[in-house]
Amino acid sequence: MKAGKLIYVIDDEADICKLVANELARYGHQPQTFRTGGQALYALKKQQPDICIIDLGLPDMDGLMLVKQLMHNNSMGIIILSGRDSLTDKVLGLELGADDYISKPFDPRELVARTNSILRRLDKMAAVLNESPQAQQARFDHWTFYVSTLRLSHENGRCEILSAAEAGLLMALLRAPGQILSRDQLMQERDTAFDRCIDVRMSRIRKKLEADPKNPRIIKTVYGIGYMLTTDVVWHSA
Repeated sequence: MKAGKLIYVIDDEADICKLVANELARYGHQPQTFRTGGQALYALKKQQPDICIIDLGLPDMDGLMLVKQLMHNNSMGIIILSGRDSLTDKVLGLELGADDYISKPFDPRELVARTNSILRRLDKMAAVLNESPQAQQARFDHWTFYVSTLRLSHENGRCEILSAAEAGLLMALLRAPGQILSRDQLMQERDTAFDRCIDVRMSRIRKKLEADPKNPRIIKTVYGIGYMLTTDVVWHSA
């Protein structure tokens, strides 16, 4: 992971902004702080950070709405940092596209560690894309996954765009068709400390892939173990 990543910290509490920014700077990153969602959105139009750390209780908008606006940017990481500690909020945040959810009060060192974890994942994904100038593709069932654009295309013409986190999970399954991958293996693949991320993101992938996400056919759950891709996969370059 390269040092000096640009990180936006969006929180209405000045003390939290200062604490997080100081800790990120101590580890070589370049934090910028914003007290409202509007300020952050204005800055995002000028320069995109590597990660946004977003509080849900912003004075001008719900932080979840900000997460939703940013979810289609698959090259940027999102961490929710919030005093809301309910499972419902955590799952909703992850379903909207956040990479991680950290509850307040928090350990600044843990926040930096989990930020660095996401940055490593994004660097790995960028490396894969750079190594695939000919748009490597994986064909399975009636779908084609385009690695270079993180795009899924169905033979009926329907297209879906995956986040980098979703794409990483799908690629792990595509590399091991017919094999059961445990949650521990998938957590290692995603380099994340929050195991519920795996289940939530798998649900999001299924909603894009499966005709009936509640009764999945392509990605099966092996209860108590993990997940398995049930179809054959053919890799080739365009």
